[in-house]
Amino acid sequence: MKTWSIRGELARGTYRTIGLIGFGFLLLLWGGLAASGWFESVFLPGPLAVLRRLVLWFTQADLFGDIWISVYRVMAGFLFSLLIAVPLGLLIGTFKPVQAFFEPLIEFARYLPAVAFVPLVMLWVGIDEGAKIAIIWIGTFFQMVLMVSEDVRRVPMTQIEAAQTMGARRGEILTRVVLKSAMPNIVDTLRVTMGWAWTYLVVAELVAANSGLGYAILKAQRFLQTDKIFVGILLIGLIGFVLDQLFRLLHRKSFPWLHLP
Repeated sequence: MKTWSIRGELARGTYRTIGLIGFGFLLLLWGGLAASGWFESVFLPGPLAVLRRLVLWFTQADLFGDIWISVYRVMAGFLFSLLIAVPLGLLIGTFKPVQAFFEPLIEFARYLPAVAFVPLVMLWVGIDEGAKIAIIWIGTFFQMVLMVSEDVRRVPMTQIEAAQTMGARRGEILTRVVLKSAMPNIVDTLRVTMGWAWTYLVVAELVAANSGLGYAILKAQRFLQTDKIFVGILLIGLIGFVLDQLFRLLHRKSFPWLHLP
């Protein structure tokens, strides 16, 4: 069957149906395990208990305020990473001296755990929003630079040589040939690193936070409110999923020739 062939094709409607079946199976498995009595509700609350907690959070607390501040922190840290990482990755992937200077430093820095920087960030930046944004920046920037530089290095040398033959200047080759050719891969890189930015949210909200989804998860942990922890985790996953789909849509609209049937 063509559907089951290696890298076979699948209609978009069929793809979505299978995806919904996957989510439905996970929901049924979760509900079945919670109702089985094998686990105490404090360890594994059921879907209905989590839904009730979501309603309580919405009606008795500032759910949208927590969502908004978390989205703001993640997007701010991500955008700061993007504004520095894309130009720097472009230079690293294009010019060997720049690569020799920056790449070993960034390779070293990307293995440093972001959570270890929390005390230093509090000393250097303080405990306001800048500290939380800085933690997310640390968690995403170094990975993003290296991935962008790899995207740039994948640009075929034949394209650069063709532009040189036509008399293009170095700046024109950099912006009109290398950057444009690498842009589809760079957008995919940004989609991946956006996911990483969300994984650092809880760490970022360790820094003297009094609002946000990560803060709510940490606070719920202290009081063994497992259902609220589930709500926070699922909301982060849902927001991340929506952003991921928006990046996919951006990729399809910006580079339609890569998505032809």
